[in-house]
Amino acid sequence: MRNLSIDELQSIAALARRRSFRAAAHDVGVSPTVLSQRIAASEEKLGVRLFNRTTRSVSPTEAGSQFFSEIEPALSAIAHAVDTVNEHRVRPVGRLKINSSVGAARRVLNSVILEFSRRYESIEIDLVTEDRLIDIVADGFDAGIRPSDAVPKDMIALSLEPNQKFSIVGSPEYLKGRPTPVLPQDLMQHQCLRSRLPSGGIEKWEFLVHGQMQRLEVPGSITLDDAGLMLEAALSGVGLAYLANWWTEPKCREGRLVAMLGEFIPPVSGLSLYYPSRKNQSAALQALINFISQEIQRRG
Repeated sequence: MRNLSIDELQSIAALARRRSFRAAAHDVGVSPTVLSQRIAASEEKLGVRLFNRTTRSVSPTEAGSQFFSEIEPALSAIAHAVDTVNEHRVRPVGRLKINSSVGAARRVLNSVILEFSRRYESIEIDLVTEDRLIDIVADGFDAGIRPSDAVPKDMIALSLEPNQKFSIVGSPEYLKGRPTPVLPQDLMQHQCLRSRLPSGGIEKWEFLVHGQMQRLEVPGSITLDDAGLMLEAALSGVGLAYLANWWTEPKCREGRLVAMLGEFIPPVSGLSLYYPSRKNQSAALQALINFISQEIQRRG
């Protein structure tokens, strides 16, 4: 006995329910002739007559009735599974696991993650933060958020923001009685809040002076590994910090920080959402991609 196809099983069930080739053919979306051929092929495969046919009527045989009662629950389960998958496509549901650095997560939390969650309450978002760059596919993530120039070349990137500008900032209390740096080299006479890289090394501060890149290993007694902590330390008056304007502009407007040397600092890449492939994307990930694209278009 050869296996019956799902089309053949659906045809048998439709004919058993409707007891009319024309009505059953309409239900399964084929012509009465094709339906009749499917039924005949199924009976040949099974070696059993499933239906009694006359010129005026069709009815299941005893074997046909028993066979229909056995396959109907399975066909209903298959139909339910298909409907469930379609529900994911029409009304995105599911879980999105996103990897991001801590600073990147803070920058996009309100404008992207929380706003998307308000619009798609049926999608669960799992945002995992760590500063080291990981393989999102190997570690089971749907997408990542990193500076555009850090996105792996084999990934698809969707920009979340323009390039970011940086400044050196310090509190008025720190600068009181100290000379304000005018050139990057002046920083060598100050207490600077140094940043530890995910690799464990100390980040050098980069400046562009007369077209030449300078990388300074600045002095300082405090080393931190998080931009938010560096902002708090700068606000407390213990030293100068090298931070993106995204972090510092609100505090500068309040007069709690003073920005300097921004004209010497080259901009760095803004953040991007990245993901592995355009094929077989979940409805939840496609909804996030569409949401970001629409927001970018709206902002012009």
